[in-house]
Amino acid sequence: MPRPELLLPAGNLEKLKMALLYGADACYIGAKEYSLRAQASNFTLNDIDEAVKFAHDLKKKVYITVNVIPREKEIMGILPYLKKLEALNVDGIIVSSPVILYIAKRYTNLHISVSTQTSITNSNAVNFYNKMGMDRVVLARELSIEELKTIKKNTNCELEVFIHGGMCSAYSGRCTLSNYMSNRDANRGGCAHSCRWNYDLYKDDIKINGDIPFQIASKDLEAIEYIKDLYEIGIDSLKIEGRMKSLHYVASLAYTYNKLLNDIEKGKIEDISVYEKLLEASENRMNASGFFSGKNDSSINLYSKVGLEANQSFLGIVLEYNKDTKEALIEVRNHFEKGENVEVMSPNKELFSIQISDIYKNGEVVNVARHALEQVTIKCEKELLPNDILRRL
Repeated sequence: MPRPELLLPAGNLEKLKMALLYGADACYIGAKEYSLRAQASNFTLNDIDEAVKFAHDLKKKVYITVNVIPREKEIMGILPYLKKLEALNVDGIIVSSPVILYIAKRYTNLHISVSTQTSITNSNAVNFYNKMGMDRVVLARELSIEELKTIKKNTNCELEVFIHGGMCSAYSGRCTLSNYMSNRDANRGGCAHSCRWNYDLYKDDIKINGDIPFQIASKDLEAIEYIKDLYEIGIDSLKIEGRMKSLHYVASLAYTYNKLLNDIEKGKIEDISVYEKLLEASENRMNASGFFSGKNDSSINLYSKVGLEANQSFLGIVLEYNKDTKEALIEVRNHFEKGENVEVMSPNKELFSIQISDIYKNGEVVNVARHALEQVTIKCEKELLPNDILRRL
């Protein structure tokens, strides 16, 4: 059984490079135009050019989201934009609008993925898009493992499935709460995440939720326990959500899911709790396994607690290491202190720990690295590599 593609999000070039270095087979990114993450950093055409070259040097891929629902005035610019992407040798585009699907298929040779926003939940719909010439379908997140088996059995199209990240409280992301509540169009990149706001709940004009805030959001998706099933079904691409998330998030998830897929491939999968533990450092919301079990209830939703907390496990990233002095230059992301034991995550290596001994800033000895993005030097007998990540145990 071929190993599925591990597809990670990236909000900027730094995150894309880290995701690919830490185990992603491909990244999907949004450009300044026609993308559904208006608040993400997003990529210029020059950025996309650099991203594609970096990925292709690693024999990996870059897909571009072109999943906006276009208005009349935007239609004329779509083909020239797609031609620019084609000239940059991107590996594909992800599209939800029928008009963009049509233009891309008729006038370009781009690999085309049909976005999850089209809410595809059955094999007939998959075959419809496949007959139109679409290369891949990103299935709706509301499907169970059994439904996925049936769809795979009855189709020949590439299938992509979400396995991790934020879940929308509306069907396949088709939400208009943000439009009504903040005049920010969720289907044009401006979602205000209204489902995660705090609400008061009333019955017969009487407030019934007391002092406890009420939400209508979904827990985040974490499908670790179903990856082996998806692998064996033959799903072509396993997708993670989160172009707005941090560098640490994409690196940690790429590392963890890549390790799990490698272990499945070798037939040496560890207890599932091992992989769940690896993910804990990147989490800041409560999570659940979504709809995969087919037996879903209120446990996958958030009603009285969003569970959003600042995650300070990401301590820093290694910029360089001097083998002669055994010193590592660290870009700080969260404070750490002399004497603290920390974990090191490195691409293609097992996790290991070190103790922070001496810390130097501008040549002066300090006891604490306090400020995000400042650079400090630490003594470390064990060799560290550029792009290694230090995180709190």
